[in-house]
Amino acid sequence: RNTQRLMIRQAASSLLIYIICCCRYYYSSSLLPRGALAFTTSSPLRTKNYHFPPSESSSVLDGSSSDTNTMTTDSTTTGITIPHLSPTTLANLVDYTISFSAANGLQVQQKSERSATSTSSSYITAPISLLPQAYPHGQFQHGLALSTPFNLLVDRISRNGKFLQETLKGVRDVDEFTGMLLTLYEAIYLSDGHSSEQHAKGADRLGILRSDYMLHCSQAANNEYSIKQVELNTIASSFAGLASSVAKLHGFLTRRLGEEGLQEFLDVNERAVMGDSSDGIVDGDGERGVPQSLAMIRLPAAMAVAYDRYCARFNIGSSSNNDNNNGEHKSDAAVIKPVILFVVQPNETNTVDQRLLEFALWDNHEIPVVRMSLGEIHERVTLDEASGRLTIQNDDQGDNCGAVQEVAVVYFRAGYAPTDYPSGYNTADGSGIEWLARERLERGSAAKCPNLGYHLAGTKKVQQELARRGAVEQFFEGDEADVAAQIRTAFAGLYSLGADANEEDMEAVKDVLFNDAKGQYVLKPQREGGGYNYYGENLANKLKENCTITVDDDGNNDVTLSPDLSEFILMERLFPPQQRAILLRNGQVEGTGMSISELGCFGAIVSSGDGEVVHNEYAGFLLRTKFSGVDEGGVASGFATLSSPYLC
Repeated sequence: RNTQRLMIRQAASSLLIYIICCCRYYYSSSLLPRGALAFTTSSPLRTKNYHFPPSESSSVLDGSSSDTNTMTTDSTTTGITIPHLSPTTLANLVDYTISFSAANGLQVQQKSERSATSTSSSYITAPISLLPQAYPHGQFQHGLALSTPFNLLVDRISRNGKFLQETLKGVRDVDEFTGMLLTLYEAIYLSDGHSSEQHAKGADRLGILRSDYMLHCSQAANNEYSIKQVELNTIASSFAGLASSVAKLHGFLTRRLGEEGLQEFLDVNERAVMGDSSDGIVDGDGERGVPQSLAMIRLPAAMAVAYDRYCARFNIGSSSNNDNNNGEHKSDAAVIKPVILFVVQPNETNTVDQRLLEFALWDNHEIPVVRMSLGEIHERVTLDEASGRLTIQNDDQGDNCGAVQEVAVVYFRAGYAPTDYPSGYNTADGSGIEWLARERLERGSAAKCPNLGYHLAGTKKVQQELARRGAVEQFFEGDEADVAAQIRTAFAGLYSLGADANEEDMEAVKDVLFNDAKGQYVLKPQREGGGYNYYGENLANKLKENCTITVDDDGNNDVTLSPDLSEFILMERLFPPQQRAILLRNGQVEGTGMSISELGCFGAIVSSGDGEVVHNEYAGFLLRTKFSGVDEGGVASGFATLSSPYLC
């Protein structure tokens, strides 16, 4: 009887626990926004502001995917069969991943409606590939080695006003956003007039750049894969923080479960990418596998260089000297330690990635960060025309009540898309407040990341122009000719659709229109963040709608491009190797299938107003993975997932 009573009690307890769990699941599911990460990618994969930025698009993580509770792992692998991976190993992978993500901040903030009385936030596991993707060690190292040359190229372009004006003159007439950036650049950096422009010209320039590459195989390359540049992001180059965490996760998973049924899956992917030609190299730990990203060390270090140079220049407290000194910058108001100003979007959801950088700045350098939108900056940040000081005016509440915070560095995680300027372009009547805020920041003495020159250097039209013969070479002459040659190895085919289109450009257009080659190209506008490109039939239709086609007496087709196409470039489409991936969204396995990946290599550069480069280095990596049937590729825009390379 006692045994029977015990069994009855245990059964009742189990039933009660089951009922409570069901109620909790139903209750939490009814409160949480459903499916915070729709998967469907500035590029074939795009991150501004998965910006997994350069950019961090406002369409990122918008709550439109699966309808499962993000913290539930019981049913994440139910009914899913993964070749070369047992159900037990898959369940262990998901369990470890969810736990690791929660413990290490590998998460994104859910978009939710906030009230004036509620500031609570909820977080979910970031969209990630459950396992790393096989990647050739030699091409990975090539991408890393290109970081510092591309850093130099962007810096030199930013100082060549004639090159930017000539390159973008056709774009400015049809793209109001790029036109506004160029107009501000001309007014501030190319004018000889007002003294306030001198503050911007003398300010340091900080670049946190990310060059994105896809592996591509061409017949000319003897059917071997090599990296080709998709785009170069110069503003809001994002996901350095989360990508570093993904690399740590994948390093843990491959070491922890490698001998428990995981290695066969990795080996199959390696053969899919490398065939029988594995490089046979080891990573820095003496093993083949996932490398460590240095992004959360090197990016904060570069920002600290710019910060300390500002403080030294104006004789105020730096990251190595917490005491504010007396000097020409001293204000009558109470002054606290200078800050780095993060310019962010209102209701930003990629906050964790940004906060990881903020926390590293404090932990490693004791540099404080203030986050503000362009609208808030317009209200609270002032520019002293005489000294170039940018200061934040605090209200009479909080820890810094009544104090003035001086801005040493401006770091843009917003401002890369027209949607970041909702008040419009009219600054003359004071209504375009976001543009007025952008201009005010630019005119100050603080280091900008990026300044307008760096921003413009990252446009698609500049990327296309650089691919022309002799374009890169004008920035690396004499003894630096080998640097230009190194950069050129990464260029894919890029073609103009503007008034400067030459015979080679028109042949690419005709290839699409008359030779059914629409699948061999991508049509790109001057936008960041993913979701703007044209592929396949949509590309062909876009060209047909904006071209006039005539036939000459010999029966040859003649094509005249509409000026409206000037804001676009045509790019050779890249075809990276396919391998199996398991994609995780909202803490659950979204599915498995063949995938392609895009490597992003971060670079950090600091240069003075007169062009002296004081800091220039490679600064970490990310890998984004999407199913091979998806054209676009941004993480933040909901098309791709964060992953990491498994070097082989």
